[in-house]
Amino acid sequence: MPKKSSTSSLMVRLDEASKNVLSRAAELRRISVSDYVRQITISQAAKEVDAASEQTIALTSDEQFAFWTALNRPVLLTSAQKSLGKLMRGES
Repeated sequence: MPKKSSTSSLMVRLDEASKNVLSRAAELRRISVSDYVRQITISQAAKEVDAASEQTIALTSDEQFAFWTALNRPVLLTSAQKSLGKLMRGES
């Protein structure tokens, strides 16, 4: 007789728009919302766990673009930072 694996429940509260997006995505794959959430979240969680074990940061395409944009944005110094720079250079 095959061994039956144990399962446990996970309840997630979502706003209506998020629930609708999940439902639509599940429909596109022709699977239940539960199966969709299981497939996508476990896959993503596994990637994040693997990345953490390699001590790397895994970013989605949108996150990569936001990070790149932030790094390439010109720095705007505050007046306090400008004053400190003058002080460190020996300017008055």
